[in-house]
Formats: sequence, structure tokens, C-alpha cells
Amino acid sequence: MKKLILIVFVTAVCFAATAQRFYDVTKYGAKNDSSKLATKPIADAIAAASKAGGGTVYFPAGKYLTGPIHLKSKITILIDAGAELHFSDNFDDYLPMVQSRYEGVDVMSFSPLFYAYKAENIAITGRGTINGHGQKWWNYALTFYKNQTERNKYQLLFDSLNKDILLPDDPTQMKRGFLRPPFIQPLYCKNVLIEGVTITNSPFWTVTPEFCENVTIKAVTINNPPSPNTDGINPSSCRYVHISDCHISVGDDCITIKSGKDLPGRTKATPAENYTITNCTMLSGHGGVVIGSEMSGDVKKIVISNCVFDGTDRGIRIKTARGRGGVVEDIRVDNIVMKNIKAQAIVLDMEYAKTQPAPVSERTPQFRNIRLSNITAYTKQAMFINGLDEMPVSEISLNDCVFEAETGITIRNAKDIELHNVRVNTKTGSPLSVEKAERITVNGFVSAKPLTTAPLIRLTNVQDVLLMNNWPFSGTKTFAEIKGASTKNILFKNNMLGEAAMVVADDVKKDEVKQ
Repeated sequence: MKKLILIVFVTAVCFAATAQRFYDVTKYGAKNDSSKLATKPIADAIAAASKAGGGTVYFPAGKYLTGPIHLKSKITILIDAGAELHFSDNFDDYLPMVQSRYEGVDVMSFSPLFYAYKAENIAITGRGTINGHGQKWWNYALTFYKNQTERNKYQLLFDSLNKDILLPDDPTQMKRGFLRPPFIQPLYCKNVLIEGVTITNSPFWTVTPEFCENVTIKAVTINNPPSPNTDGINPSSCRYVHISDCHISVGDDCITIKSGKDLPGRTKATPAENYTITNCTMLSGHGGVVIGSEMSGDVKKIVISNCVFDGTDRGIRIKTARGRGGVVEDIRVDNIVMKNIKAQAIVLDMEYAKTQPAPVSERTPQFRNIRLSNITAYTKQAMFINGLDEMPVSEISLNDCVFEAETGITIRNAKDIELHNVRVNTKTGSPLSVEKAERITVNGFVSAKPLTTAPLIRLTNVQDVLLMNNWPFSGTKTFAEIKGASTKNILFKNNMLGEAAMVVADDVKKDEVKQ
């Protein structure tokens, strides 16, 4: 009997201790009918949990109206099924300004809706919904500065707090001084979990960890309507990021990897590295998974796999421009299905902003060692690779891919490019066009719907090209068209061309094409 009593007592104590770790916000005065701003009661619940050494701040079913929520170490926010957090659209509620990062620039600005600074072991979880009510932010940000004669109070406050910030090459946005807050921004945090919640109507970027380590974003649904810069998930300058099982439809890019912009990014020199993105679906958005254009601190060791993009403007997009600097390298993309892509299925563009050629320096970006495989895409353009005159894209491979596209693959200013077992069906133009490139391997490249009006492969001013193991479909009139005075060393090997012709322009020396 004594033993049984002891067991019951220990169990009761353990249950009580566990129960005490849940901090129900309604017990601290939060109204779950949205009748009153709950910012202070929520902060009180977080403070109580923090004082006790950590715990779960709990939102039972209901509607809560709140301003920004600042997490502390060892705090979990649990938003239960049926609970809705509605964030105020009163700009004053997001003051005082806090240390933040906006499009790769470190600033003092409006508090993010969920914010944490140098915290550890934090989480936002549950089956509830958080609504950023971004419409007022969007409308104001797009119009307030037009015909403005004097700076408003938010701009003046921004100016006073940001006198010495490092500016990007184009400082227009920073000079305006009204920067919409991101929805969820942990800054310099470790061990961050965001799981299960549904997020909608973000004022700006939605989930954007900055300078964090060990971040997991799992089974999150993000629904933003057509709206300016409401990217889905933007982990920037972080290490060890895991994004999985998410469903995203937004007003800008669905998932974007960044590491700072221009001089501010190069000064911080904190790369985005060791990311995995898997098992996600992306619907509306400018891009499915995007790297850049703010990648001045480098982007390294990224794996993207087992995703579906349906209706995005682009699929995989890597973008930069002269002046950014930084390196994008060691990228793996595998097992992707794309449908209804409005522009390019795959784009690697180093001229996101048009500028003039410049000497190679720390301001010169680089793309290298990027491997893409097992991709099926229904798209407007299959693939666009565009390097710089002074810094070609390098070490790119495309393996086991099928594109149904209006136009094909264009490669320009590139070197060390390999295409293996790639099929491109186009409605117009050549399925593959390569210009100003060197060390190119094309192995098993075909079009199942050959056009009589364009060659299967068009090569212009290229060097060291190997065309091997190609067997064009019946009806292919011209296999390859080769031109350009600087074209050199084109080698054909093990091709079964049948009736398909090879056309060599007069400006190409005949001994440079070897069969």
C-alpha cells in the first residue's frame, strides 16, 4: 500500500509539474473573442514561462487580437486547432523599432510580428492560424512616398536609428525609411522550430530566420494573396536549415535562400549553408525555390528534392547581378515536377539587373557546381543559363530531364556544362541553343517533337564541345547548326543521325568540326 501511495504521489507531482509548464494566455487576461488587444497578456505569459525556466505559451481555440510577440529562450508558442491570432494593422503597435534585417540590409525598423533576438530552443507550433492583416501595410508602402513633401514620424524615427547603416548599391528603399515588418523573424537564434501552423496575409516576407543555426520549418501552410514582396520562407545567412512538407502560395517567391545584399552582405560575410528542402508543394509565386538575388555572403551546400511546383512563374531560379559579389556553389536539385510554369522552369541568371562588364573583383558574383536531375516540367521556356562576360557560369549538369515547353534551353557565357539524357519538346526555335561557351558535353539529347524550321542543337561561338550518343527522332531535319568565327574543336562521337543533317556555317573552319 505504501508503495502504491508513493507511486500515485510521484505521478501527481510529475503531472502538476508538467501542467505548470503550460501558460494559457487567457489566464493572463488575453481575450479569445478579439475584443481587446492581447499584446501585454501574451508578453506576461511569455515572461512567466521564461522566469520558470521555459515552457509552452498556449492559445486555446478562439480569436486573439495582438501586436508583436517577442519570444525568449526555451519558449514554445502553441496555437491550438481553432485558435486564430490576428495581428493588428496599427503601425504604432510595432514600435519601438528593433534590430532587424530588410532585404539583406541590417537596420533598426518596425518589430516583426513574431520576433526573437539571440534566443535558443524556441518554437511556434500547432494547428491554428496566424493572420498578419497585411493589406494596410501593402497599400501604404506602395503609395505613401509619392508626392511626399515631408517625412512622416516613422521615417524620422528610422532616420534617427539608422544614421550609420551600410547601404546597398541601390539605396532607394533604405532612403524611403518605411520598411514593412516581416511576419516571423528570429535573429541570431539557435534551435528554432516552426511547425504545423497556417500563415496568411504577411505584411512582408513571411518566415525569415536571419543568422540562425539549426532551423526546422515543417508542415507549414502559407497563403498570401497577390501582394508585394510576400515571399513564403526566406532563411537568410543561416546554418543547418530543414524545410519539409510545406504548402506555399504567395505574392512573391515561395522559398528563397539569401545571404545579404551588396556591401552589407559582404561585410557580414555570413553564408547560407547546409539547407535541405524536401516534400513541398508550391502554387502561386514568382519562383518555386529561388537563390538570390541577395547572395553577397555566399550560398553553399543546398539540397532541393521531391517537390511539386504548379503555377509558379519560374521553378528553380538562381539570380544575381554585378555588384553583389558572393558565390553560389554545391547545389543539388533532384526529383522535381513542374506544371503551368509561366516563364522558365530553370533559370541561372547573373544579369538580374543589367549592367556593363567590369573587372573581376569582390563585387563579381559566381555560380558553380550546380547539379540538376530527374526533373519533369511543363513550361514556357525550358531553361535559361546566362553568365557574365567576365565570369561565366561553370560546372552545371542536367541529367534525366524532360521539358514540354514553348521554347527550349538557352545557354550563354558558360563553361563546363553537361547535359545527359535530356528531352526538350518545343513549339518554336531550337530545343538547345548554346552561345559563347566552352567545354560542353551533350549526351543523349533529343526532341520527340522535332521541328523542321529549326535545328535540334544550335552552337554559336563555342569551344570544346562533345556531342555524343545522340539519336534524333525520325523527322529531325537538322541535328546541329554550328556557326561563329570563334567556334573551335567540335567533336561528334557515337551519334546515330540517320537523315538528320549537320550544318556548318562558312565562318567556321572546317577542321574544327570532327566526326
